[in-house]
Amino acid sequence: MAQIMDEEILQSPLADAPILPRAAVDRPRPPPKLRGRKRLLQNLQRISSFPSLVKMGRTSSAYNNGERGTMSCVSLASATPSTPSGHRYDNSYSSQSSAGYSTAPSSVLPTPGKDFFSSPVPGITIEDGSDAVRLIGLNLKSKAITAPTSVPVPADLRPSSKGLPLGVTPAIAESAYDYFSQPHLDHQTSIQWSRSRQSPWVRLPEEIKIRILGYLTHRELARCAKVSQSWHKTCFDGQLWTSIDATDYYRRLTPQSLQKLLTGAGPFLKDIQLRGCSQLRKIPGDEGISDMCRNLENISLEGCLLNEKPLYFLLARNKSLVHVNLSGLCAATNSACRTIAKNCPQLEYLNISWCHNINNRGVAAVVDGCSKLKDLRVSDIKGLNDKSFMNRLFEKNTLERLVLHHCSEVGDDGLKVLMEGIDNEVDPLTGRAHVPPRKLRHLDLSKNPTLTDKSLQSMVGNVPDLEGLQLGGCHELTDAAFTDLFDSMPKLTHLDLEELTEISNVTLQKLSKSEFAFYLEHLSVSYCEDVGDTGMLPVIKACQSLKNLEMDNTRVSDLVLIEAANLVRLRSRMASLLQPPEVGLRLVTFDCQNVTWTGVREVLSCNSEIKRNVATAGAMSHSSEVIQLKCFYGWQMTVDEHLKRVLRGDYGAATRLERKWVEYMMSVEEAGAIGAGSRRRRRRAREAAMLHADEEDGLFGRGGRRRARSNGCMVM
Repeated sequence: MAQIMDEEILQSPLADAPILPRAAVDRPRPPPKLRGRKRLLQNLQRISSFPSLVKMGRTSSAYNNGERGTMSCVSLASATPSTPSGHRYDNSYSSQSSAGYSTAPSSVLPTPGKDFFSSPVPGITIEDGSDAVRLIGLNLKSKAITAPTSVPVPADLRPSSKGLPLGVTPAIAESAYDYFSQPHLDHQTSIQWSRSRQSPWVRLPEEIKIRILGYLTHRELARCAKVSQSWHKTCFDGQLWTSIDATDYYRRLTPQSLQKLLTGAGPFLKDIQLRGCSQLRKIPGDEGISDMCRNLENISLEGCLLNEKPLYFLLARNKSLVHVNLSGLCAATNSACRTIAKNCPQLEYLNISWCHNINNRGVAAVVDGCSKLKDLRVSDIKGLNDKSFMNRLFEKNTLERLVLHHCSEVGDDGLKVLMEGIDNEVDPLTGRAHVPPRKLRHLDLSKNPTLTDKSLQSMVGNVPDLEGLQLGGCHELTDAAFTDLFDSMPKLTHLDLEELTEISNVTLQKLSKSEFAFYLEHLSVSYCEDVGDTGMLPVIKACQSLKNLEMDNTRVSDLVLIEAANLVRLRSRMASLLQPPEVGLRLVTFDCQNVTWTGVREVLSCNSEIKRNVATAGAMSHSSEVIQLKCFYGWQMTVDEHLKRVLRGDYGAATRLERKWVEYMMSVEEAGAIGAGSRRRRRRAREAAMLHADEEDGLFGRGGRRRARSNGCMVM
């Protein structure tokens, strides 16, 4: 594009054209910047002249009309009126002077108006001055323009027939066309399009995403929520949080996180386990989490720090509660029990153990209001010696599990009312009341030192469906208490006799002859110091279904371990070496003075034994069950490592470990026979011989060390 500059000489075909002086005037000021609507229209006009639009359907172009490509000079003939200052701000590429050529706006300064020059030519005024301008194609005599007002554009800058702009080659134009001819996508659409190509997860429906994420644990869902905002929204969908168990991570939960989690999952939440969560007290509002969760069926607040008012609203608004665990909750009172009785008619399980603000009146309200109650756990609750309360339990007769652990107030009279009621007809021949049998399946009376043989006599014939009985810590019970009781419980599978120091081998011999002996799975006689091989050997032979046997701090010897190993060999089937074995029997024999490394070796040998199976053409096989042994702490690491190798199927390594351990124990004994410790070992051998002699003669002495006691049968 050409612009007129000061002191510029333009070439013209007329050589004799005179040079006219130009008046010394000020340079014209640039036009003001357009704003608003005018600026938008100017931009649209510029966009409309873009070369890429040529191939997109534009039909008119300044250089497609068949004429020779030229570049217009500055027009000097204009009849447009000038501005009051004498300057004309018109477009230098007007349609009048360009003779049909390009009229697109440009950045060329506008041409001065007609008042700026003074000339005899009509429409041109030329004033005298020191500056000079040579006019192109001007004949002063005829006062007419004889030469063309434009000059040809050079060939290298001349546009092609396709309407390319100046200085643009066909290759550049083609690349520009390829880029600008693509369909335009907005930013959000392009992002979604690219994501859909990269990951099929984006195209999946929400229902399928929820179904897939439903196989993850809550901790895995929390990790997946960190991927993106969409993943965070999907992972915290309430359908994935119908059950919350914060037992493993409740220490790391903040009150804000817990409140956000319960708010999002509240409408879908049915099972919530918040054991030990002290953050519940810090949730704002008097209603607490009750405003978020109103469809709960199972709730456990064991050991939580919670106020009475949030607990009241929580129990009152969830009328579908079936399972409630308030163990150790200080906010649980008799008022909470009355709320449960009034608003939870579907309740089947209630645990209010160790709630010191609840007594027999609160428990009685629950028993009267919840007709479907089957499992009641009231450990260490005061006031249970009330006969009226026990009579309510007798009349209700819907309980299948009753836990009265550490309820020292429940004596012989209270247990008799629970089994026989008050003032019922008594059979003159047997001396027992004519009452319907109890529906109890599990009864826990452990840690009750007031119970005697009389209390167990009231249970005879009244609990035919009993499967679990815990009497650990009832020191007043003797062998006479179990003489008739074992015959009236044909379905018993769990029996806990821990710390019954008054029982002997007579009770175990009676047990081995009972009807439930074949079905017995769990037996605990720990700290029964008068129990030895005479009582345990018949039990192991008769109880073919034993899975857990606790005999710590008793007089059993290696014979019991050998018989237990033989039991596992007989009842287990032969399996291929490719199938790893399972633990079939757990034995606890620590602090048993008569158990030596020889008996432990017999257990290890049984676990790693490999035989040839005749049924499979002599293929090598092993027992499908093994023994897990808990013994003297000095041998326990070797026993655990041996079991670990057997469970993973490395029988060769287990056999080598057993052989090395036996060689070590033999070398230790040989060194001790002639060296240090020989006198102590001989003394222990004499004591063991005396114990066996006493058992054979029926003399059961008292003695032995008493160490830390276990917590009873953990399965119960």
